[in-house]
Amino acid sequence: MSGFLFFVLVALTAMMLVYLYRVVRGPTAFDRVLGLNGISTKAIILIVVIGAAFGRVDMFVDISTGYAILNLVGALAIAKFLEERGEEEE
Repeated sequence: MSGFLFFVLVALTAMMLVYLYRVVRGPTAFDRVLGLNGISTKAIILIVVIGAAFGRVDMFVDISTGYAILNLVGALAIAKFLEERGEEEE
């Protein structure tokens, strides 16, 4: 693994930790959902970078695309649930 890819992996992991702080601290449920979406977005990029490190970008792009679709559906389901519940604050 090249030094650049290792740097990118570490940087993405650090960014995910910042989003994790938002997920844990909130303060609202919507902030937590946005934090989870941020983590998922960085995870998608992380999967593609790992694919580049192993020289199998084509396979890892397919995996990240499936993960992105699951992330989208999950975020929409949570947003719909929160909308129907009618609460913005916990």
